[in-house]
Amino acid sequence: MAQLKNNAITSRDEDFAQWYTDVCKKAELMNYSSVKGFINYLPYGYAIWEEIQNYLNKRFKAEGAENVYLPMVIPESMFAKEKEHVEGFAPECLVATYGGGKKLEDPLIIRPTSEILFSDLYKNILNSHRDLPKMFNQWCSVVRWEKTTRPFLRGSEFLWQEGHCLFETEEQARHNVETFLDIYDDCGRNVLAIPFVKGRKTEHEKFAGAVATYSIEALMHDGKALQSGTSHYLGTGFAKAYGIQYLGRNNKLEVPHQTSWGVSTRLIGAVIMVHGDDNGLVLPPYVAPTQVVIVPIRQKEPGVLEACEDLKNALLEQGIRVKLDKDDSKTPGWKFAEYEMKGIPLRIEVGPRDLANGQVTLVERLNGEKSLVTLDYIKENIPAVLKDIHVAMYNKAKEHLEHSIKDVENVEELNAAIADGGYARMAFCGEAECELKIKEITGGGTARCIYKDIEEGGKPCPVCGKPSTIIAYFAKAY
Repeated sequence: MAQLKNNAITSRDEDFAQWYTDVCKKAELMNYSSVKGFINYLPYGYAIWEEIQNYLNKRFKAEGAENVYLPMVIPESMFAKEKEHVEGFAPECLVATYGGGKKLEDPLIIRPTSEILFSDLYKNILNSHRDLPKMFNQWCSVVRWEKTTRPFLRGSEFLWQEGHCLFETEEQARHNVETFLDIYDDCGRNVLAIPFVKGRKTEHEKFAGAVATYSIEALMHDGKALQSGTSHYLGTGFAKAYGIQYLGRNNKLEVPHQTSWGVSTRLIGAVIMVHGDDNGLVLPPYVAPTQVVIVPIRQKEPGVLEACEDLKNALLEQGIRVKLDKDDSKTPGWKFAEYEMKGIPLRIEVGPRDLANGQVTLVERLNGEKSLVTLDYIKENIPAVLKDIHVAMYNKAKEHLEHSIKDVENVEELNAAIADGGYARMAFCGEAECELKIKEITGGGTARCIYKDIEEGGKPCPVCGKPSTIIAYFAKAY
């Protein structure tokens, strides 16, 4: 069923960036603070983050991770111990130089990430191989002084979780990296209705100080990629720099293998851009703060509100997140537009005429379809309807992803594919110089992650002519 466009929102095809900002503000997910690049997370936006937290917390804890909280500041002297890490983050650091009205002898860096803080903690609490593995996670915010910001996608401060783990062996650490990358992938499939491509980052794109970085990458409606989560094998570099040791099984001092992994409120931006339409948000049921909204029609007539309350209680008993809007200062039409804007998956309209026939109207946000159903149907089938909506949203996004991957063999095809939007998949040598050249040629296209490695004797790299060693996904990205 065709839906009327909400004129309060710019059309996606007219100006995608403005559409995104309109949705963030009109759906009351956030508003801007008085400091550039910092936003206020409003209740509805933060509630989406809470649903993501709820899913991931259960998965993390099932794997043995424990939640902790560490300070938000890092002494500059401590920060400087891991050279590659420092070089990677120094341009983005916010530094406090005064405290209590006095200049600090050792300035404090507001954490851009917490590898250093966790390394300092582990140095003090790790003694023996019997203490391993250590799997800590924290939910917090980090500050990175970005030049260009956009709500949820790239901010000077953002919310995230970061896991930091220690293991006896490289094999255990690499298994941890892959396990938590798969958890993020599952979150996309089971909660966000977003399919990801996933794989190892190139040497040029990996995390500063890591041995190997892996990522999940989502594809937005406008054909740009969005790095949506990362998992890093850090090797022993941080441990050596910060003096983390333990008494091994051979009674000798050993250095542990370290990992880190994280996702952020960037996932909210992904949900908006993958699923939204010209009427606003379209939220997948399992991440929606409100899954069902009940709107009474002519609610002062006998029996209408009583039927609404009865439906609400029946849905609450099934664990459905439901809202009954009894505000009689707003018309039903206003409410319909408001809840479409907010992307609530299902709307139930309850009026006296339909109730006389034992029916109500059920409206799906995804496609605007309306159907008359019985009260018993609502009480018994809403969980199944929500599941069907989730599957339909995931399959729609997956179809968009699959149709947006183009295999290319030369720079001309690569440039054309990236200009069209989506992923260009191409074999190349993997060298940083060629990546930078590709970025220049394509006007911003970057290697998002590696599709697969190539055995010796790969065809010539389209950029430099050396043997290709990997096949990678290239795209412009947020």
